[in-house]
Amino acid sequence: MKIVRNVLLIILAILLVSSIALYVAGNNMYKEALDGETLEDVIDEIRSDPDYIKYEDLPQNYINAVIAVEDHRFREHGAIDFIAICRAIYVNVTSFSLREGGSTITQQVAKNIFYITEENPVTRKIAEIITAFDLEDKYTKDEIVELYVNTIYFGDGYYGIEAACQGYLGKSTTEMTLADCTMMAGIPNAPSVYAPTVNPDLTRDRQEKVIADMVEYGYLSEEDSNTLISSLDIYYEIFE
Repeated sequence: MKIVRNVLLIILAILLVSSIALYVAGNNMYKEALDGETLEDVIDEIRSDPDYIKYEDLPQNYINAVIAVEDHRFREHGAIDFIAICRAIYVNVTSFSLREGGSTITQQVAKNIFYITEENPVTRKIAEIITAFDLEDKYTKDEIVELYVNTIYFGDGYYGIEAACQGYLGKSTTEMTLADCTMMAGIPNAPSVYAPTVNPDLTRDRQEKVIADMVEYGYLSEEDSNTLISSLDIYYEIFE
């Protein structure tokens, strides 16, 4: 018994030291990413972009679509979602693949702003989490959604929802229809696959996943969902 106890204590000590080392490395990465500025300075600079769209100017259907497909518990959890993390671990372990991620919208904002080119996945993930806590401490949920849609990549060189809308749809974000909203919400998951200029069939498949999630989480009725899906044949003619 004494040997087992000693082994467990050694394992716990190793885990503790490793956790502290990872935290320090992640925190240092965050500080280096700030490059002497404050988080508020960085956010203010992002907001100064002429294409930056305020939360109140985003169509509600688009906000709902993004939350439904990216992080449906977004308004219920903090910087990280332990339920989503546990679910992702279970799915990935049981499927022997990386089929699902557990990142929150806030973590994705952190990655978009600071760590998109970082190559150390473990340290980067810790830095994302530390940054996410800072974002949740300083900004509201609405502001974080606003930052997400203004910094995410949509493919074809378009960063942010306004540039993507102008590029793909030839209209402003404020003019998006329900069909536009559900399509645009699906692209950032894999822009090289789901951009409508790449493969409209896959774009549509992803859009139907967004619509299904909106129904599942109470943002869209079955009736409206069926009407929308039945109109997609005509909708996708603009991309032919």
